[in-house]
Amino acid sequence: MREFKDLHSIEEIDTFINDHQLAFLYISMPNCSVCHGLLPQVQKLMENYPQIQLAHVDASEVEAVAGKFSIFTAPVLLFFVDGKEYVREARIVHMDLFNDKLKKIYENVAE
Repeated sequence: MREFKDLHSIEEIDTFINDHQLAFLYISMPNCSVCHGLLPQVQKLMENYPQIQLAHVDASEVEAVAGKFSIFTAPVLLFFVDGKEYVREARIVHMDLFNDKLKKIYENVAE
C-alpha cells in the first residue's frame, strides 16, 4: 500500500499542491472511525496511480484547512491537477465511483 506524506501547515499544503502536477489530499480527524476505515482502501486504490502524489492532513492539527477548502465533515478526499481541484469526495465515499473519476482524469493527464 502506498504511504501518505503528513502535512502540518497550510503552507506545506499549498507547496505540496503547487509542486506536483497530480496531488491528492486525504483530510481526516483523529476520532473519526470512517476516516480510519477508508484510509487503507484509498491507499490500496492509489497503487493504480503511481504518478499521483499523496498527502494526509489531520484537520484537528491544521484547523485552517477547513476554511481553506470549505470542509464541513471528515474524511475529505481532494484531487488536484496543476493546482486546480478536480475531484472532491467527503464522508461516505463510493470507491468504485471515486476510482472511475480518478481513472478518467489520470488517463488524460498522466504520461
